[in-house]
Amino acid sequence: TGPVTSECLGNLLRVTLSAEYFEDKYLSFSVVDQSGVAWELDEAMASQCGYTVTYSNWSNIEFRASALSCHSHLERDVFTVTLQIKASRTPDMKNAATHLKSATCPYGPWSPREVVCESNYMEVSVRKEVPQTVKDFIQDEPEDWTLAFPEAKVREASIWQIVFHQPEEKKALLVSDAWSAGYGLNTTDTRVLLRIPYTAEQIQLVEDQGITFSAVRSSTFYKQRWMILMVDTAVACPVDGVDYANRTIIWTVPKYIQLLSAGATSFKDVLVEAGVDLHKLSAKEMASRRYVLLNDLNAITVKMPIGAEGGYYKTSVSGGQHGAKYTVNLFLEHQWEDNKWGLTKYTIIKEIETPFEQVELAITNNSNLSARLMNVTVGTFLPDVELVNLIIEGVTVAVPEAVQHGCLIYEIRHANGSKAYVIQVPFDAPSIKKEYVSMDMRAYTLNVTLVFIIHPISETFTVPVTTVSTVKDAVLPTARGFCDGRNLHLIITRGNVDQNWLPFISDWHLTPEAAQKYSYSLRDNGSHLAVSVPFLSSHVRYEDFHASGIKVSLHLTLKDGITLANRKDFSISCRFSPSELIQCLPNGTVVITAVKLVGIADLDTSLLVLRDRECKPSLVTEKTATFKFNVNTCGTNRKFNSTTMTYENEVLYFRPGNDTPVYQLKFACSYAIKQTVDVRYESKKNPPPSIKPGFGSLALSLKLFKEKSYSDPYQELEYPVVKYLREALYFEVKLLQPEDERLELNLNDCWATNSQSQDSLPQWPILVNGCANSEDSYRTVFHEVNYSSRVKFPQHLKRFEVRMFTFVQGTTLLQE
Repeated sequence: TGPVTSECLGNLLRVTLSAEYFEDKYLSFSVVDQSGVAWELDEAMASQCGYTVTYSNWSNIEFRASALSCHSHLERDVFTVTLQIKASRTPDMKNAATHLKSATCPYGPWSPREVVCESNYMEVSVRKEVPQTVKDFIQDEPEDWTLAFPEAKVREASIWQIVFHQPEEKKALLVSDAWSAGYGLNTTDTRVLLRIPYTAEQIQLVEDQGITFSAVRSSTFYKQRWMILMVDTAVACPVDGVDYANRTIIWTVPKYIQLLSAGATSFKDVLVEAGVDLHKLSAKEMASRRYVLLNDLNAITVKMPIGAEGGYYKTSVSGGQHGAKYTVNLFLEHQWEDNKWGLTKYTIIKEIETPFEQVELAITNNSNLSARLMNVTVGTFLPDVELVNLIIEGVTVAVPEAVQHGCLIYEIRHANGSKAYVIQVPFDAPSIKKEYVSMDMRAYTLNVTLVFIIHPISETFTVPVTTVSTVKDAVLPTARGFCDGRNLHLIITRGNVDQNWLPFISDWHLTPEAAQKYSYSLRDNGSHLAVSVPFLSSHVRYEDFHASGIKVSLHLTLKDGITLANRKDFSISCRFSPSELIQCLPNGTVVITAVKLVGIADLDTSLLVLRDRECKPSLVTEKTATFKFNVNTCGTNRKFNSTTMTYENEVLYFRPGNDTPVYQLKFACSYAIKQTVDVRYESKKNPPPSIKPGFGSLALSLKLFKEKSYSDPYQELEYPVVKYLREALYFEVKLLQPEDERLELNLNDCWATNSQSQDSLPQWPILVNGCANSEDSYRTVFHEVNYSSRVKFPQHLKRFEVRMFTFVQGTTLLQE
């Protein structure tokens, strides 16, 4: 127990580092020799000296050392290895904690030849036997044995060398040269060892029974004055031989490999054992795990189900898809005797990783509607996965910072080591999208991407999470409508679903700019939307007209701001007096406005005529046509009675080629023909009339209009009116009573104050003696008043334009 544990496994020592203790730490490994010198390991040195560093069971770190590793102390079939581990939280290894682990393992007896196939190197050790001197041996010529071994001739005495046998040549290396090339060579009192990394230059790939081997044919020489000791140090390890069928791993290893059996003619199996994770399994244990070990004449086969006990799944990603691979560290030991080597012990450590399998991740929505909390569980994940980031609305957020965005993250660990993650977000968090569904339902959508990292390979993958919860909490907008003399009004009270809904009138988007263009009123303060439209406009509907009035309706639709789908419809209908369509002027001029009814969709207002079809409208819009004519023209009829003369005409519409009108609007103007007027008569000659100043009661009005056409005044609910400096203000002064056409309104003085009191100070003159203030930087502009349907006596009105200003003293703004 503890963060560092050791285990003796035959001719290997295993040291395991706890993943929990060393998690998120940078590590360095060093091996301490008998002199106390620590040799720091890297990949090249590890494979040259007989060390392996790998991961097992997700993130546990495993260190393995050969009994004949470079720095082990081997004595009487016992070897000792001392490992120094440094762990730091920073890559510069500052403030590193040091852990020293020394372990002694027994091993024996040694076989004449032992071959080990590790994951990063091949190792062969051969018993070193020096033959006895042959009695009465006579050498014919000095060193003529060198002819038989030319590789040894050119080297100095007492120097080990290694000769590699390749198809095209033989290559001899001194021990020092072989060591520099990455080969590991060692000798003890009884054994000679050669260790070859899989990346070595002299490795050849050869096939035996269809299985590929990494192989090196080599001989090791030691030259003395009177003899040469030559040791065959050939080695071969399988690099494939793994197949998959019916979710079963099938591992095949040929027996009596030709490269290791050169010169032998008879073979006998001594032992065939297999296991997992360097532990041999008995026949009973293998059966319980559904393993199968087959020992045929030419091959040994190990079969095991994918997912069986002994291996483990680790997370993998392929093409952005989450999945897993099953990993198992199989172990095979084959001992045989032949008539050349005697006993050979052949050990293979084979880490097998199955192909990628996609694994669907469960995303479960456990939202608490009453608590208004989105609760989503994502998983299950293997222990080697960690959630590190979230991507919220395109922004990457680390898990500890997610709470600032309203996200709470919990990790759930299960007994088998797997885990799941829970994400909790309140419905009202900014990252939750709210959308109206229907009736009184709203949909709350969590759209977040989770970023995971796989330990220890540091590969990342993402999992998009989109969950929707529907809640019965929608408040729809409501409306009330009313009409005044010439306008239709709709006031909409906002709900909680229509913040992004857009107002449309007859499929026409009602924007502030569009409303200003048509002299409509559009006001939106966030809680209320108010729309006012004149009854004579292009976007109302004229449904019918009778003597009692003309029925006009305004239809407003709120549409989704993204999809433009209809969300809510409102309408207001009112009847307006027919007198609003006609003016009978005292001079015999008639102004009549005809409107297009919804029942005649193909009516072209420009083709409307009076009884005299030569009389055409003087002003045409999409839905109205205005005629201006004298009562004595255009086919007008007259009728008399004792007191009045009535003029009658009608507006007609004929479809092309048809003399029967499909539209008929009759109208009449009546004038009094008999009046009694009392006139004072004096015989003396009256002097010419003169104008004298006097006093009387006049009814006046002062109105502020929205634009230069003076068609839409500000209503009482719209005050106070907010304007920018130098923005135009349009004023109209009107004489209301008496309605005497002989009177003319003239303005003398007009001034502005800083309060509602006309006598307060400061004051600024706008009109002086009926003229613009000459001291004003922006002069007051008078606008001409013409006769119209709204203006009966133009001489009773005065209109002028003033630029917005404020009162200042020096650079200080004066306020009430």
